[in-house]
Amino acid sequence: GNAPPGVDPEAFSWFQAVDADRSGYISVKELKQALVNSNWSTFNDETCLLMINMFDKTRSGRIDLYGFSALLNFIRQWKNLFQQYDRDQSGSISFSELQQAFSQMGYNLSPQFSQLLLARYAQRSSNPSIQLDRFIQICMQLQSTTDAFREKDTGLVGNVRLSYEDFLTMVVTRMM
Repeated sequence: GNAPPGVDPEAFSWFQAVDADRSGYISVKELKQALVNSNWSTFNDETCLLMINMFDKTRSGRIDLYGFSALLNFIRQWKNLFQQYDRDQSGSISFSELQQAFSQMGYNLSPQFSQLLLARYAQRSSNPSIQLDRFIQICMQLQSTTDAFREKDTGLVGNVRLSYEDFLTMVVTRMM
């Protein structure tokens, strides 16, 4: 068949290929099998779940054709940004590239924080770097927690005072 109105034909044909069980929906498992990083590793479960949840309007844990089409557009935008920050065109983001990316995105984060992210999200190696899936995950989580912080930092001073439970509430509602 042809793509319905408002759906990119490429997204439609890819949806049909990815929808392995022919349910008319894409699950986290199906999405994970469809997306690969530049090193041919599949996208990790956490990133796939974050993205499914972002485009799952019914809260069913899966997305329909329209959600999938929007998700592909979302991934294309992130991939373009990723390639812009991948200055050496290695297919991954190194420590210095990550620092530059954060700075250009308007985040004033210490080298120690970037190192912490590399330790948490990069594949273990002598020269750790971030793949596209983890870059998307880090940026989505950073944006979400920044938004939560700004809700409390009404004076935009860069500091807030909160109770432990308020902090936990911020994290759980934004990250889980």
